[in-house]
Amino acid sequence: MNGIQIRNNRIFYYGNQAGYIEKGKAVVDPLFQNEEIQSHLTEKEGLKLEWRNGTYARLANGSLDPEGNGPLLKNCRVWQLKPDADVMMKFIGYEELQEQFGEPDPKNYRVVYDGEVETNDLEQLFAKFNLDHPPGYEGHSLSISDVVELYDDSGSSFHYVDRFGFREISFQTSGQEQSQSPQMNM
Repeated sequence: MNGIQIRNNRIFYYGNQAGYIEKGKAVVDPLFQNEEIQSHLTEKEGLKLEWRNGTYARLANGSLDPEGNGPLLKNCRVWQLKPDADVMMKFIGYEELQEQFGEPDPKNYRVVYDGEVETNDLEQLFAKFNLDHPPGYEGHSLSISDVVELYDDSGSSFHYVDRFGFREISFQTSGQEQSQSPQMNM
């Protein structure tokens, strides 16, 4: 028996759902990262390979399209103020930030997480990034002044963590800024 199989756009590694096929690309959880699966997918199957955190959990709890055609959920980036940002900008509500500094500026932020998560519900994400940091998370617990980005091929939405809940904001980033940010997709 071959330990690596592809059925209905799902990648199985010794019986475990390790990833899926999306637009001619194999998306696999880094939990399964090894020479055997990498070689099989790239050389034997001829697929481009992307290691994406959270894929196994999403497959296991059914958060992916049952047809195996990719995620129903958006990916998530968490942006936090850089260590050298004005200390008065940190941990303040949106209204106060706007009054004192204007709109949140992506130049003052860095990405501390980029990957798949089990939900796109902002309150559940708040709890996740406070109580149960996913692998690859490099920031402090999610707090006021942080920005949560939900994105997919169709675009992004940005949500400022406010005193009570979230506020959707315009937070236009350039591809250059995102590519300079640490990517959790291995």
